[in-house]
Amino acid sequence: MMHMVVVVTAGLGVVALILRLFSSQIRKYAAGAMCRSTTRLDGKIALVTGANSGIGKETALDLASRGARVILACRDVEKGEETATEIRTRVGGAKVEVRELDLADTFSIRAFAQRFLREVDHLHILVNNAGIMMCPYMKTADGFEMHIGVNHLGHFLLTYLLIGLLKRSAPSRIVVVSSLAHNFGWIRFHDLHSQGSYNSGLAYCQSKLANVLFTRELARRLNGSNVTVNSVHPGTVRSELVRHSTTMSLLFAFFSMFLKTPKEGAQTSVYCAVAEELQSISGKHFSDCAPAFVAPQGRNEETARKLWDVSCELLGIEWD
Repeated sequence: MMHMVVVVTAGLGVVALILRLFSSQIRKYAAGAMCRSTTRLDGKIALVTGANSGIGKETALDLASRGARVILACRDVEKGEETATEIRTRVGGAKVEVRELDLADTFSIRAFAQRFLREVDHLHILVNNAGIMMCPYMKTADGFEMHIGVNHLGHFLLTYLLIGLLKRSAPSRIVVVSSLAHNFGWIRFHDLHSQGSYNSGLAYCQSKLANVLFTRELARRLNGSNVTVNSVHPGTVRSELVRHSTTMSLLFAFFSMFLKTPKEGAQTSVYCAVAEELQSISGKHFSDCAPAFVAPQGRNEETARKLWDVSCELLGIEWD
């Protein structure tokens, strides 16, 4: 037994030494690509959901630093105001505002959009960033399973309510934050809200696949409108997203060296929002500021159209 302990301890020591010796190289690799675009956004208006922390906060900060007027759409307004104050401190003359938005409540989404359309006359960039991951089984105010309700249906409705303004403001862009996890997802039309059985990981993967399918179908419908939409995988990021999973939180803490910082995780969102070379690119998926692989189930046009129709029915809207 003592021999085993010595061996394990020695092995951990070797691993720790290797990590220390190669820490700079590991961090450089983990950081991924950076958005190199120098595009200015003076006179442009951007909306970022879930902008009070993590990659949403860093995305808003970057867009504000380029001169855009940025609206932070947050469920926690107090935390959003703290973020807005921080951005103003870090970026002289930054134009940032906070609006309350709870994507788990369609009444809140409609109220947000109504106020937004009344007070804002243009929208050039919409970043559908907010999301939840691996939470216990919960339902939204409208009875949707929380992952599909917030990550997909909430942003679906928000985009629907703002699409007219985006078209009138064209050229404009929509960025949908998805995940590599879409590879492991399937749209369970027979049990979309996981009422028959629930697995938090699979529910999250389904919602991220829904993001990819929504992006592709929306791009098809927006063809010729000068409004583009692309989805992104931000990478594995140190953020509050894993707060509902003790296992994931422990893994993220242990392997923190291999994770992106929120700023690094925001780079692909920023890239899709500002890069000149993407002006006419739509319906694609990006990671590390480059085109990325999409799982076969994420390229299925029939599934995308069926999910679109089901989403409209659940939300009580008509979106041709």
